[in-house]
Amino acid sequence: MADAGSLINWSLLALEPPGWGGVLLLGFVNSIQIAVGGYALGLGLGTGGAFGKLYGGAVTKDLLEVYTTVVRAVPELVLILILYYAGTDVLNQLSAALGFGSVDISGLAAGIFVIGVVQGAYSTEVLRGAIKAVPAGQIEAARAYGMSPLQILRRITLPAMLPHAIPGLSNLWLIATKDTALLAVVGFSELTLVTRQAAGATKHYLLFFLAAGVLYLALTLASNVVIGIIERHYRRGMAEPA
Repeated sequence: MADAGSLINWSLLALEPPGWGGVLLLGFVNSIQIAVGGYALGLGLGTGGAFGKLYGGAVTKDLLEVYTTVVRAVPELVLILILYYAGTDVLNQLSAALGFGSVDISGLAAGIFVIGVVQGAYSTEVLRGAIKAVPAGQIEAARAYGMSPLQILRRITLPAMLPHAIPGLSNLWLIATKDTALLAVVGFSELTLVTRQAAGATKHYLLFFLAAGVLYLALTLASNVVIGIIERHYRRGMAEPA
């Protein structure tokens, strides 16, 4: 083990070898890519899930209820392991059955898929609650004016639901950035995995995990700034709580 005086060896964070700074930044970029892709996929699944739960048929509602209940009940690490290994195995078996042979699935695509499925269940409930928060009188008034369902969605439902949905969706984005660290268990080179590799190779654990913590914190602070701008934009004209 390195002695106390050599724990903070800043040269190890240099971008060029023998420094590990470039490796950490590459892992950080991979984490952001997975978070963005997984969050976008989850938002798409959540949008469909929310409308399906509210306006779908009995079978659709039951299937979506099973989906959201199971995903929210099972620990995310367990879900990631199941989706990653079982999902890739099912895809390869299906491809082989169709005569295409095995499929080489990129870690990035698999990571986005597993994060997206997890995010989709939570987004479904956030968006469903936000839609239900829209006063029914506004929808009835829009129908009385002869608006089509698409016009009601675009002009009434979406603008009215977003102020209620943004806080929950913001939390889900921050959760997505942290959930990328769980992909280290399946060997994807995101920030947590490369941090462990750098720390193990140099024995400077404190230095590298502090550096990773700073990168995660910087992402959170930058996200909070953007989220604040978006929230202020969509809450224009709304009364603030006393």
